[in-house]
Amino acid sequence: MAGIKNKISDDVKAAMRSKDKERLGALRLIQAAFKQKEVDERIELNDDQTIVILDKMAKQHRDSISQFKEANRNDLVEIEEFELKIIEEYLPAQLSEDEINSFIDNAISTSGAESIKDMGKVMGILKGELQGRADMGKVSGLIKAKLNS
Repeated sequence: MAGIKNKISDDVKAAMRSKDKERLGALRLIQAAFKQKEVDERIELNDDQTIVILDKMAKQHRDSISQFKEANRNDLVEIEEFELKIIEEYLPAQLSEDEINSFIDNAISTSGAESIKDMGKVMGILKGELQGRADMGKVSGLIKAKLNS
């Protein structure tokens, strides 16, 4: 069993013991996403696969937060932000913008990208390196800015 899955399982038990219903609910959402993937694909998830799922969940929560803010649904924003914070506990440390730019510069020079048409090559290199460590939407914007200049 993967390390992240074990940690979440242990944290579920701790949340049950401490009667922390909100945290328990958020952790069970994560476990359900893992279980869904395992059942659908008949696999046992490793840490890399769990990070991909967590990263996707974090992105969905960020999208929901911005939509709920636009709709002035602060009650829902609070729930989403709480769940996002818990999801982020299990993701690798987020990279700074300087670190992301360094990865982008490296990927551009490695791929020989010269224009926005080469964006796919650059994203292909970076996806594996930055998965779970950076918001890929933000990375995409930074790449576009560099390739357009």
